[in-house]
Amino acid sequence: MPELPEVETIKRVIEPQIQGLSIKNIDIRRPEIIDYPSAEEFCDRLKGQTVGGMERRGKFLLIRFQSGDRVILHLRMTGCLLLTPAGHPEEKHTHLVFHLENGCELRFSDTRRFGRFWLIKEDEEDTYSGIGKLGKEPFDPSFNAEYLRSRLEKRKKAIKECLLEQSIIAGIGNIYSDEILFRANIRPARPACSLTDGEWEQLAKLIPECLSFFIGKNEITPEEYLETKGQDYRNTPFLQVYGHEGESCPVCGAILCRTVIGGRSSTYCPDCQREL
Repeated sequence: MPELPEVETIKRVIEPQIQGLSIKNIDIRRPEIIDYPSAEEFCDRLKGQTVGGMERRGKFLLIRFQSGDRVILHLRMTGCLLLTPAGHPEEKHTHLVFHLENGCELRFSDTRRFGRFWLIKEDEEDTYSGIGKLGKEPFDPSFNAEYLRSRLEKRKKAIKECLLEQSIIAGIGNIYSDEILFRANIRPARPACSLTDGEWEQLAKLIPECLSFFIGKNEITPEEYLETKGQDYRNTPFLQVYGHEGESCPVCGAILCRTVIGGRSSTYCPDCQREL
């Protein structure tokens, strides 16, 4: 599933290309991907509207329109958003196409069909997408050690699982939780209640630093993004532990271990991330 750095990359690539353009028509091949309202109302409401800009919130993408309406999209496991010239070869499992006034097409494809769209009208309360239940953004000025402690310091759950809770921190998934905890020298299975004040401070510092680092490594031109079908995440070679179980730790040389925490795979260094 795309996590915060990947979703931010998509936003940065797509937004400058569609801002100020109006929608001529919408082609929906799989009505079930429109979670709210109906697919028919989704099309009728958006036809002729002009894009004002895009935002990212956690792992969600938002397309804002000059009318005040907004479309919310969650890519889930395999969703992909591409802006293509008209006539460009279409990806298999393309379920929705926005036909734009300049002849380009904003296409959504999704192999597993878990991705969902919501259209929230101007001044309408969003009680549909779940975006209102998200916790703080890692880049929020108020995201700090005190915030993390206040939400997690009494929890017996593994710190890895806590970092994945979107109601606490928006945007972190399995990949970057491993990377963050490795940088913080905290073993993923440790109960959150076992962390020291210094470790909370370290986490609060490293979470935005780590995510910013990978956003930077993901930088890609619109041409490269289209050529690679939105799947060339350039930060992959910079992952230090995720996906590297059985290999040597890049810091100490110990063999990286894999475990399962809360049903999710987790990789860590047994020496750098010692148990208490």
